[in-house]
Amino acid sequence: MTEKKPYSDMTEHELRGEIANLKEKARKAEQLGIVNEFAVLERKAMMAAAYMLNPADFKQGEIYRIEGDPNVYFQIDYLKGRFAWGYRMGGEKFTEALPISMLRPLKEGK
Repeated sequence: MTEKKPYSDMTEHELRGEIANLKEKARKAEQLGIVNEFAVLERKAMMAAAYMLNPADFKQGEIYRIEGDPNVYFQIDYLKGRFAWGYRMGGEKFTEALPISMLRPLKEGK
């Protein structure tokens, strides 16, 4: 069995291929009704996508939309690697980490 490269060592081309592969596996898992596997594969694809983004484009204190969670906003307290640490707006200030690929600027269209 060949060992996979970490996402941090992959080129953009390799990351795009990995994301396509993960999304195809997720689609098949969804069709088969394997909900847990679908969720894991979707999250892996989001993590791979985070490695194609520049963390410097995400600012501490800014508020972002969360992809896949309409009308929910996330404020970044700090960044660590490819994760934004902060909390969801409008509820308890429960600190959590989201891959930066899940965040969309408020200025983007709905």
